[in-house]
Amino acid sequence: MLSPTIEKALNDQLHEEMFSFYLYLSMSAYLQSLNLTGMASWMAKQAKEELGHAMKFFEFIHERSGRVTLESLAKPDSEWASPQAAFEAALAHERHITSCIHKLVDLAQGERDHATANFLQWFVKEQVEEEATAEGIVNRFKMAAGHPAAMMFMDRELGARQ
Repeated sequence: MLSPTIEKALNDQLHEEMFSFYLYLSMSAYLQSLNLTGMASWMAKQAKEELGHAMKFFEFIHERSGRVTLESLAKPDSEWASPQAAFEAALAHERHITSCIHKLVDLAQGERDHATANFLQWFVKEQVEEEATAEGIVNRFKMAAGHPAAMMFMDRELGARQ
């Protein structure tokens, strides 16, 4: 059974993950509007992944006899200065999510909620991957320096994401 504090914190993280889904979907729409279909596809796949993360929290709360409470989602940005800026925003967002997960781990450990602390370890590892992937893409944008051929190559490469 979840303590009220842990239940609220898990619901807050569920909300963060749902917003992540919404944000990446918005980024996908933005990139699609620029005819960067590979980058748009990458972001759409990222959105689906974030929805999956949200559902992990949804299911865990129920498994621990908690109650899921859904809140309204804020409207995500829909325009960025460039595709690179969109991916830089994605990296900043992943760093924010990492911070949220770490605070949740600290809370679970502080309350001696071993089941929740164990559950969160998957997300700790996942965030290392999420940040590394986003940072790698941002670094490739910087190397490409806006060259059209490099942008097209990156679009094709990102569109190959499984």
